[in-house]
Amino acid sequence: MNEASPWRGTDVGSAARVSRFNVPDLGVGVGFRVPHYSYILEHRPPMDWFEIISENFMVDGGSPLYHLEKLLASYPVIQHGVSMSLGSEANPEHLARLVKLANVVQPAWISDHVCFTGSATVNSHDLLPVPYTDEVVDHFVRRICEVKAQLGRVFAIENPSSYLGWKSTSMSEWEFIAQVVERADCAIMLDVNNVFVSSINHGFDPITYLDAIPADRVVQIHLAGHSIMDGYRLDTHDAPVCDEVWELYAYAIGRIGSVSTLIEWDGNIPEWSRLSDEAHRARELRAASVCA
Repeated sequence: MNEASPWRGTDVGSAARVSRFNVPDLGVGVGFRVPHYSYILEHRPPMDWFEIISENFMVDGGSPLYHLEKLLASYPVIQHGVSMSLGSEANPEHLARLVKLANVVQPAWISDHVCFTGSATVNSHDLLPVPYTDEVVDHFVRRICEVKAQLGRVFAIENPSSYLGWKSTSMSEWEFIAQVVERADCAIMLDVNNVFVSSINHGFDPITYLDAIPADRVVQIHLAGHSIMDGYRLDTHDAPVCDEVWELYAYAIGRIGSVSTLIEWDGNIPEWSRLSDEAHRARELRAASVCA
């Protein structure tokens, strides 16, 4: 991370530093989504920070960058990606555009998923699971080190939600992630909802997962709502955070400490006041964890 890079608009220089990467605890934020653009930029509501989907702003101009510039004038912004496809081969054009955007945003860290999205000729536009094997660990370490060298700032990987697995898998997801982050010396963007969703779909204990994650590598947490279909939990981001996920969040920050937390709500997006209420609940749990 370029420590000398100024934050625009909001001074977070005095924010508590967290994790071995010494990044700021930004508090609680929400995603910057089109239905709320006008309200946010006109009213500057009290929100600690915003997250953008990198790919939505990796363009040469137009409305996305216009609105992003306005946002950067008032709030810290973090980039989160969905198309790096770390489980497949690198896309140099994607990485070059990501670096260009990061030079504008100057985020404290950048994240993407433990997944693949396709191949050089096919894009599934979905976050597909990878086999958890030693060979795939090696592949992820190589890809992440390449990404870090180009970005020149903290890079975090997000644990996925999944609905099936590979027969070739030889270790648990949490063992896989722990190995990758230690060897690649990268950070973790811990999605607590994904832990819960996958624990139901695959039948593991979510507390075991949270206990195994290297706490000092977590720089951010995601919270979201999900759906239930045919007995499976689907990571749809179209509903409030459920009680079980709130409970896991309280457990996670009790173990990890207060780190930057984001409410993801990408479908059936509610009025700003409802989204703000969800962020407020996360803020209350963070405060309670500090006092405990």
